[in-house]
Amino acid sequence: MNTKAITLALLIAGFAMYMVWQYIEDQKNVIIKKFGKPSTVVIAKNDIHELDLIDDSKIVTTTVPSRFAAPGSFKTVKELQNLIALTPIKKGEQITKTRVDYPGFRTGLSRQVSIGKRAIAILVSDRQAVGKLIKPGDRVDIIAKIDYAGGKKDRVKMKTILQDVLILSTGFDITNSIPLIGVKGAAAEIKKMKLNTFSRYNTVTLELDPFQAQKLSYVIRNIDPEPYLALRNNNDQKRLRIPATKIFDVLGDDAAEARSYFNEKNKKK
Repeated sequence: MNTKAITLALLIAGFAMYMVWQYIEDQKNVIIKKFGKPSTVVIAKNDIHELDLIDDSKIVTTTVPSRFAAPGSFKTVKELQNLIALTPIKKGEQITKTRVDYPGFRTGLSRQVSIGKRAIAILVSDRQAVGKLIKPGDRVDIIAKIDYAGGKKDRVKMKTILQDVLILSTGFDITNSIPLIGVKGAAAEIKKMKLNTFSRYNTVTLELDPFQAQKLSYVIRNIDPEPYLALRNNNDQKRLRIPATKIFDVLGDDAAEARSYFNEKNKKK
């Protein structure tokens, strides 16, 4: 075996590889000088339709020369979690900040409603809505006046008809702090809008299940058009058995006198 020939061949091969590597590096430097260093951007993995919720099944990261990175482009998939496409985005297109937004009045309320739930709006006054200090994302109980005896005060009741109800919006202010379609896993991070200012409103939109929506609609239409919203702590999800309140519960020690009065009045009729 001619070891010298083999050694020479290896040296020539090594030199050739070095020259190829050097050529590639030179070309890379030329490209970097001309177009900029590689930059990570997020592109559409598939076509994304207008108002689609964006998740990791629809997007992927790639690298492009920095000169070809679109202004306002995103660098990580996490930045786009739970945003909504404001315009159609074609497969392979870079996703930019002007083409997406958080769920809100621009993207509609339907994306805010949990699966299996319904949104229903009611008119409210300052008196009904805790001085209108209620904000999207708060939770309330709903208290209604129940009068099934034609105004007889001994039969009128105040009753908590619904408990732990989520406020989806107050007027046009919408929260997106609730689970959204497409979010994977209970630990998925859901971004929130900055709702640190109060705004004027005349309606409150509630998230209810279908039966609750019917129940509240019936009460407002036929029994009490102005129910009260009782604000509760968001971490308090306990539902209590709350008996209805009648005039005798309010009067306390004077309840017996009131019962006697109402009984006598009913006998005369």
